[in-house]
Amino acid sequence: MHRRTKIKIAIFVLMVGMACMFTAVVTDHWAVLSPTVNKVNETCEAAHFGLWRLCKKHIYISEEHYKEGNTCGPISLPGEENCTYFRHFTPGQDAEIFEYKTQKEYNISAAAISIFSLAFMILGSLCLVGSCTGKGKGRDYLLKPAGMFFAFAGLCAFISLEVMRQSVKRMIESEETIWIEYYYAWSFACACTAFVLLFLTGIALLVLSMPQMPRNPWETCMDAEPDQVE
Repeated sequence: MHRRTKIKIAIFVLMVGMACMFTAVVTDHWAVLSPTVNKVNETCEAAHFGLWRLCKKHIYISEEHYKEGNTCGPISLPGEENCTYFRHFTPGQDAEIFEYKTQKEYNISAAAISIFSLAFMILGSLCLVGSCTGKGKGRDYLLKPAGMFFAFAGLCAFISLEVMRQSVKRMIESEETIWIEYYYAWSFACACTAFVLLFLTGIALLVLSMPQMPRNPWETCMDAEPDQVE
């Protein structure tokens, strides 16, 4: 396969990775939390949250959906939903969620790292645009920083995932919350996909932008003209 074709495929994969990361950052389904339901025909409170806000949903559990020892949900069931931005992102708002210092620090860290990931993606995209709009091969050198920026974006996505995972774990273990069960939702899956695509394809783009070594260096040496003896 020609080198230019490989670069075009890498750029397409990077675009998919960027779309996944952007989707993960702006949506609120990183994790779903739910308490245990012990009675039928009662309302329980489940929640799902992302980097910026928490959504609580009051779900009525009927006999059809009730199982002994089951958790509240699934979250797709109809119910009254109330979404509130985290208080540290909306100063002055009278909210009662995430009042625990450790939890705030986790979410601030995950959100900040995701912003760094977006920034690296923007820088990488600018390098790609500069490379593609150049005439001939004069601007192929921009592919190297582009690959590095996208690889850094993938690393930031991974760190944000790990911080969010620790955040969910700390919330479940806390005695201050009612939620005892959790699972990671589709926003988390988008972030995982973005990490894999951005990091691996960024490294691949960096390798493709390197000067090509001769396939058989020894043949080049053998083809050289012998030194003439005086």
